[in-house]
Amino acid sequence: MSIPQPVPFVPAQRAATEGPAPEFFAAATLHGQAVPERLWHVQDLIPAKTVTILTGDGGTGKSLAALQLATATALGRSWLGQATTSGPALFISAEDDRDELHRRVASLAHAEDFALADLDALTLCSLAGDDALLSVPEGAGKTMRETPLFQKVEAWVAEHRPALTVLDTLADLFGGDEINRGQARQFIGQLRGLALKHETSVLLLAHPSLSGMARGDGNSGSTAWNNSVRSRLYLRRQQAEDGAVVDPNARTLEVMKSNYGPIGASLALRYREGAFFCEGNGTALDALAATAKADRVFVKLLRECHANGRRVNHTGGNSYAPKVFAAHPEAEGVTKNAFRRAMETALASGSARIETEGPQSRRVSYLVPGAVS
Repeated sequence: MSIPQPVPFVPAQRAATEGPAPEFFAAATLHGQAVPERLWHVQDLIPAKTVTILTGDGGTGKSLAALQLATATALGRSWLGQATTSGPALFISAEDDRDELHRRVASLAHAEDFALADLDALTLCSLAGDDALLSVPEGAGKTMRETPLFQKVEAWVAEHRPALTVLDTLADLFGGDEINRGQARQFIGQLRGLALKHETSVLLLAHPSLSGMARGDGNSGSTAWNNSVRSRLYLRRQQAEDGAVVDPNARTLEVMKSNYGPIGASLALRYREGAFFCEGNGTALDALAATAKADRVFVKLLRECHANGRRVNHTGGNSYAPKVFAAHPEAEGVTKNAFRRAMETALASGSARIETEGPQSRRVSYLVPGAVS
């Protein structure tokens, strides 16, 4: 019995205008090869060679924090107490002019004890007052197209190979509709292509939407922004339970999303003499320990409430679980914001779930421990 021989695969001829052919490879070819190390620009905060979004309410200092990261990268120093990958850095601002960038970097030099002459590895670019769009919609389908400015930026990145590229801000650089999921994903895809092709870590700054500010998660526009990036950080003011600012110089930097590391970690920061500093001896490990504590206490109190017949919910009001737990005598010092993050973690992991009952016109939802049916 003859066995038919496989027909050799012959790729079709592609038009010159088409993109490169995708790379297909058998997983078995990876056998015996060393597993590539996961690379970080800032361990557990900013992964290397991809796009991270940093959101922050107006005036919180996200531009300053990002510029501080760029100077730390160029100087081979730590950033907010966290080790960074050293190398050239590019900071593009569509909001601040040359004079403002000068003032800010001079303040950083004074606060962190370095000379401006030491920053030969940091390149600044001000697009304030210019057309700063990197990508715009085109055609009936409104597909995002890279602008000539994007191509100029990419040419510079290709020549100088910065370890970090900061883009400030999304609202000035993105010419599409921020709530259009397709356009959001396309723009992040363009930036990810820049990051992968030229081995640079891209940090994109953005303002949160009003709903993102109200929820405390810092999301901007469509959820596609959050879903499309591998990491998202949120810089916010430290607030009391009633929303009042506790300390005008205090900030919290939170990990809201991380595909490659733990979420929920936060760093307590303080603005002092033109720069942010991590309070105490805070490190990513300390932040992770605090996050683990919040996760543990949340599940403990949820089980206690359930056992006692007290219902709490995930939506808000007097029975909002983070609010109830923060006021509980066994809260162990965990705050409402920390409980909110712990609630999201518990729902994602299955250690908490949402149950709904009642007629369709008056449905009531509440939280129960994941192990309880």
